[in-house]
Amino acid sequence: MAVLENWLVDLTGGYYLWVLEIFLLVILAFVMAQMANKLINFLESQAAKSKTVWDDAIIEASRRPAVWAIWIISFNLAASVASKAAGSEIHEFIGSINRAAIIFLCALFLVNLIKRAERNLSHPEYTIEPFDAATAKIVSKLLRASVIITAILIAMQLFGYSISGLLAFGGVGGLAIGFAAKDLLANFFGGLMLYFDQPFKVGDWVRSPDQEIEGTVEDIGWRLTRIRTFDQRPLYIPNSIFNSISLENPSRMLNRRIYETVGIRYDDLDKMEEIVSDVHKMLSEHKDIDSNQILIVNFDAFAASSADFFIYTFTKTTKWVLYHKIKQDVLLKVASIIVKHNAEIAFPTSTLHMRSDPAVHDESN
Repeated sequence: MAVLENWLVDLTGGYYLWVLEIFLLVILAFVMAQMANKLINFLESQAAKSKTVWDDAIIEASRRPAVWAIWIISFNLAASVASKAAGSEIHEFIGSINRAAIIFLCALFLVNLIKRAERNLSHPEYTIEPFDAATAKIVSKLLRASVIITAILIAMQLFGYSISGLLAFGGVGGLAIGFAAKDLLANFFGGLMLYFDQPFKVGDWVRSPDQEIEGTVEDIGWRLTRIRTFDQRPLYIPNSIFNSISLENPSRMLNRRIYETVGIRYDDLDKMEEIVSDVHKMLSEHKDIDSNQILIVNFDAFAASSADFFIYTFTKTTKWVLYHKIKQDVLLKVASIIVKHNAEIAFPTSTLHMRSDPAVHDESN
């Protein structure tokens, strides 16, 4: 700066020197910002050729902090020149402002890097074994919050504020806030437990036998979880609710169960054993029935209008639509087996027995 000032003094004779200095600083900042952008573009093109995704993450995260650093430092230098020319004492704080700007830019770099790391770790495009998206999201949020809070505390210490006093106040104030916002905190920690325990994740189908909750999880937030019901309505549930209810996650089932009772006529009871045997054989050979799971076909009960046998088996698929197609196929084949044995599926019937009384008949004569 001293060499620049001497050169400008010789050039202008000392008149309006500060205006020229500010003008040159702005031009220099513009040129350096453009050069920084071009350099980062070049580095990104080179990093794209490598197999790792972390060099891309570092370069992408550094773009805005690098460009902003040039503009912020140039602006502070221009403000220092203007304050000196005006006889102001603002230039004495320029050093502290520059240090605070560096802290801010470092925090911005770390926040950007954490965001990109979240994407790298949870997206199958960037990793062979991606992390659970919900877990990556909560860890990313916690790390970013930690970086921001730390940067604020360091900046406050830089400008002469007592961090120890602030922390002491925060401890006392935290108790008051905790009592006043206990429901909010309960939801926050409930959400934290959801992230760590992972009873479900985004995209899972969940339902609760305790409350009227059933649908697909769309988002797990700090306070609320959003579930899309099967009639396409959004259902917003405070996270603390999940600490006190039972929850089913059908999305994680291994198989789907077929459990049906079939009745045949009592007139066909002598054919029951053959029908049950053929149905069992059909299910054991069915390509969509899981033979590693339990399979039962047994005569079960003498019902009011039928002799009943039941089918208990599991499909290989867990997909809802495909399961019903398999179940339909199984039931139609059971009906065919019953017909093949010249039997019929029973339906509710009543038999009326008419009593013939000889004494009453004689009196009528």
